[in-house]
Amino acid sequence: MKTLRRPDHRRLLLLASIIISFLASSSAPTPLYATYANQWHFSPITTTIVFGTYAIAVLSALLVLGRASDHLGRKTVLLGALALQTIAMVAFSEANDIGALFAGRILQGVATGSALGTLGAAMLDIDRERGTRANAVAPGLGTGIGALFSGLIVQYLPAPTRLVYVVFIGVFAVQALGVALLPRTTARRPGLRAALVPELVVPRHLRRTLLAVAPVLFAVWSLGGFYGSLAPALAQQLSGTDSVVIGGLGLFVLTAVSSVTTVAFARTPARTVMFLGIALLVLGSLGTLVAVEASSVTGFFASTFVSGIGFGAGFQGGMRTVVPLVAEHERAGVLSSIYVICYLGMGLPAIVAGILVVHGGGLPSATRDYSLFVVAFAVATLITLLRTRDTRHPTDLTCPAHQDVRCALCTETPSAFRT
Repeated sequence: MKTLRRPDHRRLLLLASIIISFLASSSAPTPLYATYANQWHFSPITTTIVFGTYAIAVLSALLVLGRASDHLGRKTVLLGALALQTIAMVAFSEANDIGALFAGRILQGVATGSALGTLGAAMLDIDRERGTRANAVAPGLGTGIGALFSGLIVQYLPAPTRLVYVVFIGVFAVQALGVALLPRTTARRPGLRAALVPELVVPRHLRRTLLAVAPVLFAVWSLGGFYGSLAPALAQQLSGTDSVVIGGLGLFVLTAVSSVTTVAFARTPARTVMFLGIALLVLGSLGTLVAVEASSVTGFFASTFVSGIGFGAGFQGGMRTVVPLVAEHERAGVLSSIYVICYLGMGLPAIVAGILVVHGGGLPSATRDYSLFVVAFAVATLITLLRTRDTRHPTDLTCPAHQDVRCALCTETPSAFRT
C-alpha cells in the first residue's frame, strides 16, 4: 500500500517567508515617499505613478512569467527572482533621483510577479490546506511588516534611505541559500516558449467562480493600494505631525489585522467569510469618510482596523473559494491570474487618486472618492454572490485517496461552480 509523504513544513515556512520578504520590501519605500518628495520635489501624482509602476511591473511579470515555473521548475524561477530583488534593493539604496526610484520599482515588480505564482504553487505542492492558508496570510503580513519596519528605521536610525534596503539584501541572501538547498518538487516540462506568451490561464470550470470573487479581490487590494501610496500623507495630515512612523502605521494596521483575521477564520466556510469581509469593508470605508470629515486621526485608525478585518476576510474568502478547486497542473497559472486581479486593484485606483489629489479637491476629497469606490465594488461582489448558489463548500471536493481536489474518479464539480 502506498503511503502518503508527510508534508515538510520547514520548506513551507521558507517559501512563505519569501512572500513575506518580497511584499515587505515592496512596502518599504512607503514611509520614504515624503522624504523622496522633499529631496526631489515631486507631487502626489508622481508618488502614485511610482507606486502604480510597481503594480504594472508585477502584472507584466505575472502575465509573461506566471507559468514559467511549470517548465523551468520552481527552484530555478525562485533563485532568479531573489537575485533580481537583490539588484532592486541595490538600486534603491543608491538612488539619487526619481529615475532610479522608477528603475528600482520596475525591477522589484518583475521579481515579485515572477515569484508570486511560483511560490503559491510550490506551497500547495507541499501541503494544500496549509499552503492555501499561507497564500492568504503571507502577502498582508509582509506588506504590514515592511511599512512599519521601514518607518522605524527612517525615524530612529541613521542612513534611512539606505539601511532598510541593506537589511533586505541580507534577508534575500539567506533565503536564496535556503532555496538552493531545496529538492526539486516538479520536473521540467517542454513548452516554455508557448508559456511565455502573455495569457491568463483560467480553466473553464473555474471561470464563473473566479468572476464571482474578482470584485472583492479587486476592492481589498485597491484599499491596500491607497494605504501604500496616499494614506501615509493622510495620517500625517490628520495627526498634525510629520512622523514617518505614523505615516506607515496605517498600512501596518490594515495588513496586520487582515493577517490575524485570516488565521482566525481559517475554519469558517469561505462563503461566510466573504460575506463578513464585504460587510466590514463597507463599514470601514464609511468610517474613513466620517473620520476625514471630522479630521479625526483616532477615527481614521479605528476605521483602518475594521477595514483590515474586511481585507483579510475578503481576500481569504476569495482565495479559499477558488484555490481548492485547482488541480496540480493548473496551480501556477490560476494563482497568477488571481494576483493579476489583485495588482490591477492595487495600482490603477491609486494612480487615479493621485490625480484627484492634485487636480481635484485635495487629499481629503480623494480619500472620500476612494472610499466610495471600495464600497461600490464590495456591493457588486455581494450582488454577484447572492446570484450564485453555493451547494457545497469548495474544500468538500478534496479526494484524500488521490490528493487532488478535483479527482474525476471520486467527485463531481457542484453546479454552482460549473460554467
